[in-house]
Formats: sequence, C-alpha cells, structure tokens
Amino acid sequence: MSERPTRPPSVVAAASRQAGPDEPLRPWTIPNAVTLLRLLLLVPVCWFVWTGVRGSWLPVVLLAVWASTDWVDGLLARLLDQRSKMGEWLDPFTDRLGIWGLALTLSVSGVIGWWVLGVIVALDMIVAFSAAKAARAGELGVSWIGKARTAVLFVAVLLVVMGATVWEPADGVGQVLLIVGVVLHVIAAAGYIAQAHRHRTSLRS
Repeated sequence: MSERPTRPPSVVAAASRQAGPDEPLRPWTIPNAVTLLRLLLLVPVCWFVWTGVRGSWLPVVLLAVWASTDWVDGLLARLLDQRSKMGEWLDPFTDRLGIWGLALTLSVSGVIGWWVLGVIVALDMIVAFSAAKAARAGELGVSWIGKARTAVLFVAVLLVVMGATVWEPADGVGQVLLIVGVVLHVIAAAGYIAQAHRHRTSLRS
C-alpha cells in the first residue's frame, strides 16, 4: 500500500486556516466572545452618539474604541487557531449591523443624509438574497474592497460624530469619506454578486 504524499507544513496550515462549508461551527471560542461583546455594545454606543452634546468627547471615544476592536476578533482567531463557521458569519454580520445602526442614528440626528443609510441597506439586502447560496457553500470570501469599505465607513462615521460634538472641521472630512465609503460599498457589492454568479454558473456546468 503506497503512502499518501505529504504536503508542506505551510500548505497544510494555509488549508486549515481557510474557511469553507466544512469549517466547524465552534460557537464557544474567544474570538466569537469578542465579536458577541461588540454586538451587545452596539446599542449603548448608538445611544451615546444619539445623546451626545457639543463639547463632550464621550461619544467620540466610545465609538472609536468600538470601531477599533473590529480587527481584534480576526486577529485572535488566527493567533489562537480558533477560526469557526460561526465566526465567519458573526463578524461581518456585526460589522454590517454596526454600520446600519450608526447610519440610522446619525440620519435621525440630521448629521448625515438618509440616502447613505438607504444605499447601504438596499445593497446589503440585494447581496444577501443573491449570494446566500454561495455564502453557505463557503464560496463568498470577504474581499479586500469589502474590508476597505468597512474601515472607511467607520472612520467617516467617527469624524462626523467628532464634527458634531467636539471639532467642527472634522465633519467636512467625514462627509467626504462617507461618500468614498458608499462608492466602495457599491463596488464591493458588485464583486460579491459576481462571485455568487460564478458559483451558480459552476454548479450548472
């Protein structure tokens, strides 16, 4: 009986880090706990942003801390080798819900236009419905444009909140970045829809 060819350790490690349909659910991990904590803190953060008064740094600091922890769960998952199917779903869900909640809060406050929330939510819904099957099959990885989009939108929201509370010139920069973030959101959504289309095409062939 012939021996199975062994793969180099680097290839094995890369394969083990890649999420897919066979990735274990593993809900009880440290990275997932961090993501869940971010999700639970979203309501208090939005509340302090909503009730923030001019001259108060509290909403700015809380928002900055909440947004900056976006990379922590992913880093812990890689360092502790605790990647999971739940984490692959929960992290982007928390990011999207965070963007929705913050955009809604700022729209109600009159700080940003309602069109921002409308475009973001509409495109997210389109992607969710058109790419659900590809996502369940593990064929819809987060693109670098999607990651850049999320980072730009978080920075934009932070600057807009700063402009409304402690430093008015930050609002102009934040509004510009908000437009950039929405444009990246459109590009990222188009990319995800294209990935889903390729997945459907491969299933038919």
